[in-house]
Amino acid sequence: MIAGYLYPPTWLHRIPARLKLLILFGVATVLLVQQDWRIFVAGLAIVVVVYAALGRQALARLALLRTLTPLLALIYVLQWYTAGHAAAAASAARLLLMIMLADLVTMTTPMQAMLDAITPLFRPLERFGIRADKIALAVALVIRFVPLLFDLWRRRQEAWRARTVRRAPLQLVRLFLLDTLQMSGHVAEALEARRIDRQAVQGDVTRQQER
Repeated sequence: MIAGYLYPPTWLHRIPARLKLLILFGVATVLLVQQDWRIFVAGLAIVVVVYAALGRQALARLALLRTLTPLLALIYVLQWYTAGHAAAAASAARLLLMIMLADLVTMTTPMQAMLDAITPLFRPLERFGIRADKIALAVALVIRFVPLLFDLWRRRQEAWRARTVRRAPLQLVRLFLLDTLQMSGHVAEALEARRIDRQAVQGDVTRQQER
């Protein structure tokens, strides 16, 4: 679960998780109302500079974005057909920029720090019997899984290209889904083991108190 985490720590790691999430939310809100593709190009250039400032490992992560090319191309074509080139370019660039910004946050924020920052947002739901920590854990897992899934797909593609120059078949999608299910199973087992261990510790504490 730490494959998407950037190590060693950088200057961006030292910024509090809550502040990074607030900045991400604010920037995303501003981007949603922007339509000028030149603003997005400038934003992408700035974000690439930030990646470079974090070191070679962070800059190498930009290669994972190649897996988004079909999705971005599809969004561009649909938007171009309905709204023209400018709107299509803005939509594709907006999505790419928001993904890159989110990746900057996830790769420089430990899981526990992410949980501590997200959990208070769901506290109001506890009055309806919903545990805020469980919702926060689910959100944090989804956020953490995104770069991991990109990495899994990249590894499958590189393994295929190392064997042949032919275009990757649809079989890679099946293998990718199997990898995803296997990873999900490992995570579920780890969470279950953590829950059992926590229950055991609580049981020991209760027995000691009873004595």
